[in-house]
Amino acid sequence: MRQSIPDKSGGNRAGSGRNYKQSKRSSRVYLSITVSLSGRMAISSSPAWSAASDSSGILRWLGLVSVYDTGKDAWLIIIARSCRMFAYGANSTFIALFFSALGFSDFRIGLFMTLTLVGDVFLTLVLTALADSVGRRRTLLFGSCMMVFSGIVFAIMENYWLLLLAAVVGVISPSGGDFGPFRAIEESVLSQLTSAEGRSNVLSWYVTSGSFGSAIGSEIAGRILQATLNKTAGGDISGGAWSSVDGYHACFWLYIVFGLVNIGCALLLSQNVELSEEERPSAREDAGEVELSLLQDADGDRQGRLVTSGDRESTPKSKSYLARISKPTRSVMYKLWILLVVDSLADGMANLPLTSYYLDTKFHVSAATLGHIVSIAYFLAAFSTILAAPLANRIGLVNTMVFTHIPSSAAVLLFPLPSGLTLTIILFFVRMGLNNMDQAPRAAFIAAVVSPDERTAVNGITTILRTFASTIGPTLTGGLAQQGRFWIAFVLAGSLRLIYDFGLWVLFVNMPIDTS
Repeated sequence: MRQSIPDKSGGNRAGSGRNYKQSKRSSRVYLSITVSLSGRMAISSSPAWSAASDSSGILRWLGLVSVYDTGKDAWLIIIARSCRMFAYGANSTFIALFFSALGFSDFRIGLFMTLTLVGDVFLTLVLTALADSVGRRRTLLFGSCMMVFSGIVFAIMENYWLLLLAAVVGVISPSGGDFGPFRAIEESVLSQLTSAEGRSNVLSWYVTSGSFGSAIGSEIAGRILQATLNKTAGGDISGGAWSSVDGYHACFWLYIVFGLVNIGCALLLSQNVELSEEERPSAREDAGEVELSLLQDADGDRQGRLVTSGDRESTPKSKSYLARISKPTRSVMYKLWILLVVDSLADGMANLPLTSYYLDTKFHVSAATLGHIVSIAYFLAAFSTILAAPLANRIGLVNTMVFTHIPSSAAVLLFPLPSGLTLTIILFFVRMGLNNMDQAPRAAFIAAVVSPDERTAVNGITTILRTFASTIGPTLTGGLAQQGRFWIAFVLAGSLRLIYDFGLWVLFVNMPIDTS
């Protein structure tokens, strides 16, 4: 019987990847050491040392020491995601209004969002399948270039089909989520660079930085649009007043700028983010063919079983995308993928644009007020994710995933019940504030049960399944809303989210994870 699932980092003392820096640099920063004449060393007990020690403890508890110790590559990835989510948060706030201002029908707006998500699935499938073979830096660089390409088209074009083409083949996030190939690859890299004990801290700040970026992006985009509308009304721009469409175009120039920042971060990444030659899929498959041949010649076993250095049963070389994922990993991920599809279906039924639309139809909230509410919700999500890593270190990854997500799910379930705006907004803040606290522990859990050479494929499949499931939800909600039963969507979504939460706890809470 399987007793434990070891961390698959394949690395050093702490179960880390080969790039983890064992030198506790933070300790050298905060320790004040003096050497006496007799050659003995003593640690200073001065007030400065006490203050530094307290600061070190706070930084370590918050997980910032783990982020610092991981090194430059992790910093670049976190910076890139912050900028990318700034751009996503800015454009997702107004993209439907942009299309409406251009005179496109509601059907075309819905078609655009659906086909954009389908394009993201295809792009994620192709790039994550190739990332470990052609290079993760090259893949991130290509994705960043496609982000800039899409931004340029949206900044200068107004033709529906050209905009749709740019969104499908490029990188645009109509809902504000981190769709596309970036997240799967970046989480694989961060999992490789970190130790098991510090991984949840680093991944927590990776999520937190994205929430801060989205909050700031939505707020700044709203201010830009408001300034444009004021000038449109006053006609105080030389050469004539701007139209509201000009304001939307201006926001996409910001999208281009942050896409260029992503390109710069990808170019500055070091070789440490790549798999070693023996870990790459091509090298591994070639070695597997030789080993398979030797096994067949030696003992006549024609079943085609591959034996790896870790004595893990692997799948023979195949054209299937699942071929690079071993059977033990699949046995865990199949259960998790089913639960994540349920959760993503629920998220799609009650996503942020649909929630904002529900608030508008029920309480007739102004666009400016909605913008402030959404921005505050993003900030709450950012601050809460800071606590995810310390909580996971204390109560465990699965418990953190479940018990922070249950209140958020309950808030979705109860969201249509209040008749007043104040209580409804409180439920919305509870939902958004706790909604992202499960992301970093979930990524750390996946990294602990998946070997380094499988992480990109596993994360890619996870992203694809979640995106596909989320595309179904808006259609279901739209049908309910058209029949005057909008509230049922939130009840169903909250119920599905609770099924995900309790299913996660039942299936994985007793699964030991060796992080040593």
